[in-house]
Amino acid sequence: MENKKTSKKITRVEDDGKGSAPASGKTTKFVASDESKAKARNFRIIAAVAWIVAIAFEIVAIFQLRNVPVNTTILIVLIVAALIFAVTGSMLWKKANRFDPASEKEKVRFFIQNQLGVIISIIAFLPLVILIFTNKDLSGKQKGLVGTVAVIALLIAGVAGVDFNPPSQEQYLEQTQQVEALMDGVNHVYWTKSGRVYHLFPDCSYINTDRTDEIFEGTVAKARELKNITNLCSRCEQRVLREQESPE
Repeated sequence: MENKKTSKKITRVEDDGKGSAPASGKTTKFVASDESKAKARNFRIIAAVAWIVAIAFEIVAIFQLRNVPVNTTILIVLIVAALIFAVTGSMLWKKANRFDPASEKEKVRFFIQNQLGVIISIIAFLPLVILIFTNKDLSGKQKGLVGTVAVIALLIAGVAGVDFNPPSQEQYLEQTQQVEALMDGVNHVYWTKSGRVYHLFPDCSYINTDRTDEIFEGTVAKARELKNITNLCSRCEQRVLREQESPE
C-alpha cells in the first residue's frame, strides 16, 4: 500500500514494542501494556491525594461554619481551594482511565471508574452546601454569597468529573481492529499535537500542511492515551478503500 514520505518531523511514541502486528496476529482482545498500567496507577494515586486534600478543605470549611461570627472570606477561600484540588483530581483520574480503561461488561465497575470524579465532587461539596443554607448563624447576605460560591463550585467540580466519552477496552479493541483491517493487520497511526483524529498516512493532506511542525506515530491506544483521539480520518480511510479497489 502506497505511503508517501513527508518532510515533517515524525516522532515515534513507544508502546513496549507492541506497536505493530502482522496480519496473522490481529488484535482479538485489548490489554493495556505494563507501561500504560504503571502510568495509570501513578495518575490515580496523585488523583486520590488531590481528592483527599479537597475533602480536607471541605471539612475545615464545615468547622469554620461553627465559628461565630463566620468569616466569609476564609470560607470562600476554603471552597475555592477544595474546588481546585477536586478538579485536578478528576482530570488526572480521567487521564488514568485512558491509559488503563475498564470493560463495559463490568457495568458497575465501568460506571464507578469513569464517573468517580462526579461522586467525589458530590461528597466534597454537597454536605457543605446543605450546611451553609441551614446554618442559623449566617446572615441572609452571607448565605447568598457563600452559598452561591459553594453551589457554583459543586457544579464546576461535577461537570469536570463527568467523562462524557468514557474509554473502554471494547472501544479500544474496535478502533484497533478497524485500523488493522484497513492496514493489513498493522496497528499504526499518525496524529498531531492539536489533532482530533488519527491518520493512516503521514502525508495525509489534513496533517501534512504548513501549520504542522511535528507528526506523532504510534498505536491507536497511544493516540487515545495521549490526546484522547477517538476517530479515524475519513480521508485516510477512503484512500485505503480506493487503493484496495484499484490495486496497481
